[in-house]
Amino acid sequence: MGAKIVNYGSMNYDYTYQVDHMVRPGETLASRGRTVHCGGKGFNQSVALARAGVQVRHAGMLGTDGERFLEEMEKQGIDTCCVRRTGEVCGHAVIQVNPEGENCILLYEGSNGQNTEAQIRQVLDTMEAGDLLLLQNEINLTDRVIDLAWEKGIRIVWNPSPYNEKAASCHMEKVSVFLINETEGEQLTGRTEPDAILEEMERRCPGCEVVLTLGAEGVVWGCGGRRIQVPAYRVKAVDTTAAGDTFTGYYLAAVLEGADRETALRRGCAASALAVQKEGAAASIPSREEVDRFFCS
Repeated sequence: MGAKIVNYGSMNYDYTYQVDHMVRPGETLASRGRTVHCGGKGFNQSVALARAGVQVRHAGMLGTDGERFLEEMEKQGIDTCCVRRTGEVCGHAVIQVNPEGENCILLYEGSNGQNTEAQIRQVLDTMEAGDLLLLQNEINLTDRVIDLAWEKGIRIVWNPSPYNEKAASCHMEKVSVFLINETEGEQLTGRTEPDAILEEMERRCPGCEVVLTLGAEGVVWGCGGRRIQVPAYRVKAVDTTAAGDTFTGYYLAAVLEGADRETALRRGCAASALAVQKEGAAASIPSREEVDRFFCS
C-alpha cells in the first residue's frame, strides 16, 4: 500500500434529525425522526479509508461515554492504539437534514478538545518521515499537530473543516495536500471562483496539492498550475452529511494505491455519490465492493 497513514481526528456522536426545513431563529420545530450514530469528521474519514481498503490508524481523545467508538473501529479494522481516554464526555453533533438531503450541523467539542502536546508527540512518535497524517479541524491544537508533524518530515493532508479562527492560525505552507470545498476555499483565500481559489492557494503554499470539491459540479485538482476536473455523478441525494468525508477516504486510498490523480478523483466522486443516497454519516459510507461495481458500471 505504500506510506502509512494516521488520521488524527474527532469522534462525535451524531444526533441526526429529519426536518421539513432548517430551524429558523425563534422557531420551535418538530422533527420527523431521529437517529444516533458514531460520527465526527475524523471518525468518518477513518471509516472511509478502512472501507476503501487502507490500513489506517486513528488518533484522538475519547470521552467517558466512548466505548461504542472503540467497538465500531474494531469492526472496521481501524487501529486504535493512538486513541486515549479522557474524563470529559464525547463530542457530539446535532444535525438537521431536510427533504432535499441538505444539512446543517451544530458541534459540541467535548473530549475532542482535550488533546495535549504530550499526546500529539506520542502519536507522531509512531510515524516516520514520508508517512501521511490526515487532519480536520474538529480537535484542539491542530496548529501544534501541523508544526510538529512538519518538523518530522511527515506529509500533512488537511481538511480544514469547520473553518474558524483556529484554522486561520495554522501554518498553511506546511501542508502538502488540502481537501476543501468552495466555502472553505473562499474562507482560506477570499476568492470565490474555483480557478482563483486554486491560484491563490498555490501562491501561498507553493508545491501543495489542492483538491477543491464543487458539490453538484464535481471536483477540481490543482498543483503547480496544472488542473484536472472531474464531474459529479448525477444521483438523488437523501443525506449529504458524509459526502466530503467519503470522498476524502476513497480519494486518498486510490492515491496510496498508486492511481493517477484523475482516477483517484473519479473514485472519490463515485463513493460520494453512493453515500449521499443513504441516511446517516458513517453508516452511509459504501464498501469498496459497492464502489467498484458503481465505478465500473
